[in-house]
Amino acid sequence: MACRLTAVEFISSGLTVEQYAISLLDRIKARDDAVQAWAYLDPEYILAQARELDKVPSDKWGPLHGVPIGVKDIMYTKGMPTQHNSLIYENDAPVVDAGPVAILRNAGALIFGKTTTSEFASVFTGPKTRNPHDPNRTPGGSSSGSGAAVGDFQVPIALGTQTIGSIIRPGSYNGVFAFKPTWASISREGSKIFSLIFDTVGFFTRSIADLQLLADVFKLSDDEEPGAFELKGAKFAVCKTHVWPQAGQGTVDALELAVKLLREHGAEIEELELPEEFSRITQWQRNVLDGDGSVSFLPEYNLAKDKLDPLLLGFVENTMKLSRRDYLASFDAIASLRPRIDAIARRYAAILTPSVHDEAPEGISTTGSAAFCGMWTALHVPVVNIPGFTGSHGMPIGVSLVASRHRDRHLLNISQVVGEAFAAGGWNPVL
Repeated sequence: MACRLTAVEFISSGLTVEQYAISLLDRIKARDDAVQAWAYLDPEYILAQARELDKVPSDKWGPLHGVPIGVKDIMYTKGMPTQHNSLIYENDAPVVDAGPVAILRNAGALIFGKTTTSEFASVFTGPKTRNPHDPNRTPGGSSSGSGAAVGDFQVPIALGTQTIGSIIRPGSYNGVFAFKPTWASISREGSKIFSLIFDTVGFFTRSIADLQLLADVFKLSDDEEPGAFELKGAKFAVCKTHVWPQAGQGTVDALELAVKLLREHGAEIEELELPEEFSRITQWQRNVLDGDGSVSFLPEYNLAKDKLDPLLLGFVENTMKLSRRDYLASFDAIASLRPRIDAIARRYAAILTPSVHDEAPEGISTTGSAAFCGMWTALHVPVVNIPGFTGSHGMPIGVSLVASRHRDRHLLNISQVVGEAFAAGGWNPVL
């Protein structure tokens, strides 16, 4: 089935853009009632775009020519509404593209539709979307629709954003690769901002090759060109972090099996316990988010506070009674740890760490815990969720790889090889 092709596979398949788009639309038609990944989708518009792309001479093709991409519905997208899952912006349709969307469109991508999100990508109440592997479970959030659409073969690539764990968690829950690059390495212009200091744009795919292609398009580069990588003799750290007591049995088993598979391929693994100061990041991050939220949601509060989630109201009204002194102290404390984690991470090929507490929980009213993701987001480091493992209910569980800041290409190279090793971890989606 054409809908199962990755972006790189489609590019070399010989299919027209229209043929590939039709296959994806057929998949969505068959699965939309179960998954509900889309906040906005116009099949006629999609096919019209596809036909126009098929008219482009091959010598004018961009690197993403005809590749269908879902856009998280907090990013401005020409020709489509941007609604933020908010009643305030229902049917609102800005006539410009957000920075990432403009870059993708310029590279020849087929902007397919808008994927669902929790309200302003900032609350833990889930949207309508369901996990494609079990409709009684959450796909995670806030990039709910993006993770679910890629996991269900409805598009090969989707955009997400992460303030705490909104890329890595849905990646794990939906059994796909998810990449949160180094903070500020991809434009956030035209996206709703929760926290300038944490928000990061990233991607969902079903292959590392697709992530490498996106890294080329967005001109991600390391100071040192990464060379060939092999697992034999490579040194990894396993870092369970200060939230390890929250890990469920699925994550405990997944991390144990990940270590076993790496060792079977000749890698060296050592336990890494971070200095005590790193255990305070969770509270510091909450303090910063409380302060940032009071600024980010003041426009909507003044416009229509009766239509805001209580969590967002609380930010503006400072129900946590956060002082500016505490805000700045937390802001600066996190900043002081970033060069320290860079130095630690550079001792290893990568740091291996949990992506989530366990497989996706039952119910869609909440999007699950982001406890294992928040620290890495606050530290600005690149993270890749590698799928490969399963929980007790047969649901996917991923494990994350982490590198120091602006070693994104290095991390993707390693993730390619590690992903191949983790393919023996037992995750095999049947959809």
